Amino acid sequence: MRKYMIAMVQMDTQNDKGENLRKAEAWIDEAASMGAKLICFPEVMNLIGRNVGEGGGKEQIPGYTTEVLCRKAKEHGIYIHGGSITEELPGEKRSANTSVLISPEGEILARYSKLHMFDITLADGTPFNESDKVQPGEEIVTVETELGIFGMSICYDVRFPELYRLMALKGAQVIFVPASFTMPTGKDHWEPLLRARAIENGCYIVAPGQIGKKPAYVAYGNSLVADPWGTVVARAKDAPGITYAEIDLDYLDQIRKQIPSLENRRTDLYSVKNTKESL
Repeated sequence: MRKYMIAMVQMDTQNDKGENLRKAEAWIDEAASMGAKLICFPEVMNLIGRNVGEGGGKEQIPGYTTEVLCRKAKEHGIYIHGGSITEELPGEKRSANTSVLISPEGEILARYSKLHMFDITLADGTPFNESDKVQPGEEIVTVETELGIFGMSICYDVRFPELYRLMALKGAQVIFVPASFTMPTGKDHWEPLLRARAIENGCYIVAPGQIGKKPAYVAYGNSLVADPWGTVVARAKDAPGITYAEIDLDYLDQIRKQIPSLENRRTDLYSVKNTKESL
């Protein structure tokens, strides 16, 4: 399928997993009724905070949340990108921040765990290390579907352009960036980073975000879709809900021919001195 509609869900996820998922199911039903072939959710779509409802806290995959999403995907015969959930890792104290892509048959086609950890030292010298609680993934993930080749990333990953270039070189045409960006960084960095990733790689960037007040921060929202020219073709309102966008793979091919940055790369010069790394 070369042209199709997607639905991007912006959520204000809180600390009742059952209620969060009931809202997600209602949005899936609505988007499917409008003809969306792919529905995308934000980072930590099922739970933020200590759960006061059903379904527990972190969970294994397959598990409570993915079973709900798989059932809805099969019911409507659509693809669902599950944003991300906090995945329980057997035998590990740390969890993973993991996305799944679900087929119209209700099967998990691909899974991806966030690669880049937000490990920093605050201005007062206090360290903040996401890696203390979250185990980073070890694999760059792309997956071929009837809707094109998808690439998977999560939130802070967007600051590492080499990841997106590698996915594009593996054929990715649509790259997901589910996120829960904070208000201060979101207002300055969110849109420029997403548009840059789209322009650099001649791909669609689909970035569903969290919105609203969370236990430790206010989420920025502004979920958007950027096309291969870098134009923002869809943007969410300042509230939870669905935003629709069209994916046109023929247009993507046209832009890649017009600006062949993937073909014009100078790989003979890209080795990083004194390391084994290359781009």
